[in-house]
Amino acid sequence: MHLLFEEDGAFKAGTVLSGTDASYQVELPTGKRTKVKSSHVVLRFEQPAPAQLLKDAQQAAEGIDLDFLWECAPQDEFGFEDLAREYHGAAASPMQAASILLRLHGAPVYFHRKGRGRFRPAPAEILKQALAAVERKRQQDERKQHLVNALKVGELPSAIAAQGVHLVAKPDKQSLEYKAVEQAANELQMSMLALLLARGAIASPYRWHLDQFLVTTFPRGTAFAADLPAPQVPTDLPLAERAAFSIDDSATTEIDDAFSVQTLDSGWRIGIHIAAPAVAITRDHALDAVAKARMSTVYAPGLKFTMLPDPWVDAFSLNEGRVVPVVSLYVEIDSEFNLRATDTRVEQVKIAANLRHDLLDEVVTPEAVAAGVVDAPFGAELVLLWRFARALMARREAVRGRPEPLGRIDYGFELDFAGAEPDEHAHVRIKPRKRGAPLDLIVAELMILANSHWGGWLKQKKVAGVYRSQRRVMGVSRVKMSTTPAPHEGIGVDHYAWSSSPLRRYVDLVNQRQIVAAARGVAPAYAASDAELFAIVSGFDAAYTHYAEFQERLERYWCLRWLKQENLRRIAAAVVKGDLLRFDGLPLLTRVPGLPELPRGQRLELDLLGLDEVNLSIEARLHQLLAQQVAEEALEDEEEAVVDETAAPPAESSAEAIADPAQAVRSDAAEGTIPQAS
Repeated sequence: MHLLFEEDGAFKAGTVLSGTDASYQVELPTGKRTKVKSSHVVLRFEQPAPAQLLKDAQQAAEGIDLDFLWECAPQDEFGFEDLAREYHGAAASPMQAASILLRLHGAPVYFHRKGRGRFRPAPAEILKQALAAVERKRQQDERKQHLVNALKVGELPSAIAAQGVHLVAKPDKQSLEYKAVEQAANELQMSMLALLLARGAIASPYRWHLDQFLVTTFPRGTAFAADLPAPQVPTDLPLAERAAFSIDDSATTEIDDAFSVQTLDSGWRIGIHIAAPAVAITRDHALDAVAKARMSTVYAPGLKFTMLPDPWVDAFSLNEGRVVPVVSLYVEIDSEFNLRATDTRVEQVKIAANLRHDLLDEVVTPEAVAAGVVDAPFGAELVLLWRFARALMARREAVRGRPEPLGRIDYGFELDFAGAEPDEHAHVRIKPRKRGAPLDLIVAELMILANSHWGGWLKQKKVAGVYRSQRRVMGVSRVKMSTTPAPHEGIGVDHYAWSSSPLRRYVDLVNQRQIVAAARGVAPAYAASDAELFAIVSGFDAAYTHYAEFQERLERYWCLRWLKQENLRRIAAAVVKGDLLRFDGLPLLTRVPGLPELPRGQRLELDLLGLDEVNLSIEARLHQLLAQQVAEEALEDEEEAVVDETAAPPAESSAEAIADPAQAVRSDAAEGTIPQAS
């Protein structure tokens, strides 16, 4: 005797070797023996052979018209053998019965299964709906296959082109287009990104790096809503006694700090003036929601997406010739640059000049300020501020226990492009600038002074704030943002609360609200236990890290483009640690696997074998060792950048940057770029 039985959702046939009421020992056509429960058996037969029955039944089942079979079937539950006798006649053969079973089992749209070998026809309305769904699915499969075929032969269907970068950056994995690209990529044995780049759905590696950021970060676009209120700048604030001047790069548009100097009988009063949007943008203001959504201005070579709309930036920026609201920190110092008194005021100040360091660096040199003769606007004030900055730095170095590495090189990117924004054809210039130039030092040290003073001042007045602390654990720098005051060991201060860039960082705007309230003696916007304050810390950290990664990615891209542009086949580098190298003349780190063990600072030459602008990777090999060594302090930031993932991105002008060498943090005058290893 032979059996047709169901196992794991499929029908099999075999010959009975032995059996009981509960089960059978069956030999399959393959020779394999298996135990079959009696309840799983659907048909017993003598002829034909099991393999032949399945073959003939499957062939016969394919010829059975489902619509006719559905019409023939009883309206209630039935067994397949009953329908086989109805369809083929009372003398239906085992093969004919099996063909009916296979046809019923393979048509769940027409027949609903009610048990082994038992079915019920789908109601007419449900069948109509199901058939319509099947037809839609068939048409979708056809459209998908059409897209797959087009992609495979080198075409770009309009449906794929319309979604472009969304298909990999922010995909709807249930969409027809995504499934088509995924299938075509698998069949072509390439990644979806590579396929979309090859077909032009993503225009270039540059557009991939940029657009994936825009799609995920600004899904509604980078423009601000048109119905935002116009800026209202208060004009009834007291006017500062002295006019102020700023120090920025020529490209800077968000000018948020300026300085003034007043001579006293036995010293000076130094004014640090910070743009004060907080006097207009209160916690519940419409612009607060806008700033909180962005958390920071985003910077990358040739690009800037501001935290605040341009009219608001312009209204509160410390532009030359205007009287603008500021939060001022006045510091009285004696002839030895010791601090005698401090005073925080909310006022307005006349901006006498916007000094541009890229135009003055050749005039305001270390030699000139050391000699006390600077042939530039506010030359005497710059000499005094430089001497004060050096005294401040010396005190921080004493706390830190090591000097600031002022000889390191920072790099700026200049892109020449024809359109409104850069593209992959832009010409790249990478401009080195030695850190610690006099104007840099002035801005950096006075910003550190303001942020550290206001951090301690808020703590003293028991007013909540957002603090940035840093400590080294087992030789690794750890930076933390929280509402709890704590030392910043890398900078060498007891408290550090970002407050000096409120036009471009939301945390600074929040802290400025608290400072303004404390200065005016009114209730602050945020209490220490305010849940929103904790949410701001978390949200800012995430956004700032995301923006930093984007900037680092684009800077690495433009470094690779510069290497191609200059057609370099060989370049010098220095060992940072292990197989991690820093290229000469570029803010670029890379790893060279297989490099022999070399001392830190060892210089060498590399042969460049390949540059991948999509993965931002470099293939290189050692050409030769060079005799020169790189100084230890010149490599300190790079190693920290590798081990510390919380390092912050830069603000607008990298020329204002100064390092916290313990952590690769730049001051908020403009935190500098941290190159990322591949």
